[in-house]
Amino acid sequence: MTEEKKLTKEELLEKAKKPNELALKYHPYYEGKVQVMPKCVIRDYHDFSIWYTPGVAAPCREIHKNPELSFHYTNRWNYVAVVSDGTRVLGLGDIGPEAALPVMEGKALLFKYLGGVDAFPIVLGTKNLGEIVQAVKWMEPSFGGINLEDFSSPKCFFLLERLREVMDIPVWHDDQQGTATVIYAGLINALKVVGKNKEDAKIVLFGTGAANTRAAIILMKAGFPAKNLVLIDSKGILHPSRKDLEAKKDENPWKWDLAVKTNGEGLTGSAEVAFKGADAVIAASKPGPDTIKTDWVRQMADDAILFATANPIPEIFPWDAKEAGARVIATGRSDFPNQINNSLGFPAIFRGVLDVRAKTVTDEMCIAAGNALAEFAERQGIHENYIIPTMDQWEVYIEEAVAAAEQSIKQGVARLKPTRDELYERAKKMILNARQSTETLMKARLIPPPPE
Repeated sequence: MTEEKKLTKEELLEKAKKPNELALKYHPYYEGKVQVMPKCVIRDYHDFSIWYTPGVAAPCREIHKNPELSFHYTNRWNYVAVVSDGTRVLGLGDIGPEAALPVMEGKALLFKYLGGVDAFPIVLGTKNLGEIVQAVKWMEPSFGGINLEDFSSPKCFFLLERLREVMDIPVWHDDQQGTATVIYAGLINALKVVGKNKEDAKIVLFGTGAANTRAAIILMKAGFPAKNLVLIDSKGILHPSRKDLEAKKDENPWKWDLAVKTNGEGLTGSAEVAFKGADAVIAASKPGPDTIKTDWVRQMADDAILFATANPIPEIFPWDAKEAGARVIATGRSDFPNQINNSLGFPAIFRGVLDVRAKTVTDEMCIAAGNALAEFAERQGIHENYIIPTMDQWEVYIEEAVAAAEQSIKQGVARLKPTRDELYERAKKMILNARQSTETLMKARLIPPPPE
């Protein structure tokens, strides 16, 4: 019996409150989480004539002749905009752009510390799809990439698709691609642990929001047969005879497409029907602990895999899932084994695509990054309680960045084509620089310790 098993739902909720209490104390103390710092020498005030007027006119003239040189003469190559309209923030819902800003700042902090990426939080005062597309498009000359964050579904799908079409820099929606990348990495290693293969495994995706919709797409592109995938929404199993889905196929064509392509057995009905004989269940739905029933887990196949990723309480407690027969269990929490965490994906993937100045970020790049994640963990020795790296294994971000960059080159969307060794050394340098800079500022108390 693990120590976690002693915790009740109420105790877990109480434990989850601690970061909230500290956040309300620390955020105003530091007045935010990120800042802009110089990266060039300032030996004396005469240097400003180089970095600003009159010297700056020279690179301006060069960029005017060739706008691509903005990646060479400025830090644009390492700038990412973290953009949100605040319509689906964490588990808080539509709380507006101002209330979303702390989340976007936090994302920018993770970008910098984990990936060496200079990210800027940008919240928009509109919910209109067309206006958001235009606003983000207008920002393109300043950035090397765009991270979309906390947009409501299905708007997030349309937004990603349209921006991919009209922009010449990588556009990424972390709630879709980031989550899907980490799910994919964890799943392929979990299957190895239980001795099953992706060609035969029955995979149930419980919840059809941004995360599981893109996860299904990624899994199919990675070689999981569509017929072996079964998706479940709040009304039951997705299938082409669902009139409610057909009626809304223009509103959410991705969901309708999955209803048509997946579920080769033609299953209908409730979640309980889908769970029967499932080799793996990927849950990205509402917090539990009773969202997934133990009786459903008992009906899964032998050596079952269960990802219960809702926060702050997973759809089912890990110990309940274990007692019901699941062998490999993952959650979204850091205090349980096998955390499915987006932060394992986006900092490194952007590090890689920025280093080759990619024009887009594709699902194939997500798969390449997921493979790198999985392979790193496998080299450490995967087992039931370790199927995916943890955030403190910082070397994995280098390998993941290289994988994403190489896939960019392979797909012909990279402006630069460094060697693998060059990519590795550059990613390592950028990531270490961010970590060491933070440590230096903390040691010098330029970043003071938090209040007691």
